[in-house]
Amino acid sequence: MYRDTLSLLGPALPVVSFLGRLPTAMCQLGSLLLVAETSGSLTTAGLAGGALAAGQTVAGPLVGRLADRRGQRPVVLAASLANAVAVTALVLAALDRAPTGLLMVLGALAGATVPQIGPLARTRSVQLARAGGADDRAVATVLSFEGTLDEISFVLGPALVGLAAAVAHPAAALLTAAALLASCGTAFALHPTARSVGVRKLTRSSAAERSRLPASTYALRVTMVLQGAMFGASQAGITALTERLGAPDQAGLVYAAMGVTSAAAGFAMAAVPDRIGLATRWRVSTAALVVLAAPLVLVEGLGWLYAGVVVLGVAYAPHLITVFGLTERTVPPARLAESMAFLTSGIVGGQALALAVSGRLADTHGAPAAFGVAAGAAVACAVLSWTVRVKAAPADEPVRPAVAAPSA
Repeated sequence: MYRDTLSLLGPALPVVSFLGRLPTAMCQLGSLLLVAETSGSLTTAGLAGGALAAGQTVAGPLVGRLADRRGQRPVVLAASLANAVAVTALVLAALDRAPTGLLMVLGALAGATVPQIGPLARTRSVQLARAGGADDRAVATVLSFEGTLDEISFVLGPALVGLAAAVAHPAAALLTAAALLASCGTAFALHPTARSVGVRKLTRSSAAERSRLPASTYALRVTMVLQGAMFGASQAGITALTERLGAPDQAGLVYAAMGVTSAAAGFAMAAVPDRIGLATRWRVSTAALVVLAAPLVLVEGLGWLYAGVVVLGVAYAPHLITVFGLTERTVPPARLAESMAFLTSGIVGGQALALAVSGRLADTHGAPAAFGVAAGAAVACAVLSWTVRVKAAPADEPVRPAVAAPSA
């Protein structure tokens, strides 16, 4: 099923793109644990972690836009090295027990310089497939493959952070993330396929086209914010319930179990028949989110919690992959990287906001309140999928090769 995708991308690109995007999944939790341990204050840790999420949410689309206009190679190379420096600086400042304000500034810098390897790898893979004459089914397979890599990274990343914190120190996890950024981020930037991703020369007409996006594009971005809200609210609910049951150490395992089933479902998306279009997949996946999220409000025991989140995970990746696929069809090609980064940033922003809100609700009203936020976000996703009509974007200007550079 994925043989053609691996043949298209080659053996090295998926490996370096996976390892390059892993730090993004490690830094949020890693910064929280590190600052909490060194400062002794959960409030300070929350402020630093929130600044990191805010930096990534705001700057992510800007990195994508630069990649569209300047090419992925120089943008990813600069961002990877800058992010490695920023993460290292955050670690050193935390170990030195720096003031909260400085930790927030460094957290924001660590978020703002994230090289967006996940969305840019997705963009690169899609453009390579299109350039090779791939049909829509082949592109859907590429998106499923990239979505599966994302899901695995967001399961493995926090697990690595937890392991490092248990056997050594949270700083070890963040320094590992910085090393991956400097090495694998650089390898992704310098991989020969980076030169194959075209840079579109903007004429007056194409510049005007860049400024216009179909209304459905914004609906797709909103649904990704809502998906992120589901992640954040689910995390708060899982944490609250496991603490009430006297098993707080189970929270990470429960969340990881949800990620595993989500990754498996994403991997299986390539087998969905062509006759089931993206609009139908969007509606079905959001309906599944509603049906599978609602029972969590009634969960009381640890076994039922595992069962509930494992089943809910089946709906997550199909929804994410479908929204990425719809975005690829609707935005002008000259704005593809920017739009993919918008979706990823939307997830991060929605997760951070919902975690803060639903965490407070869980403290005062219990885990069902947090799970209720997740169910409400699922309903909003479903409403969007059933009311928004998605249209394909018109053809864009031809591409010109990115600035030549020596092969990696």
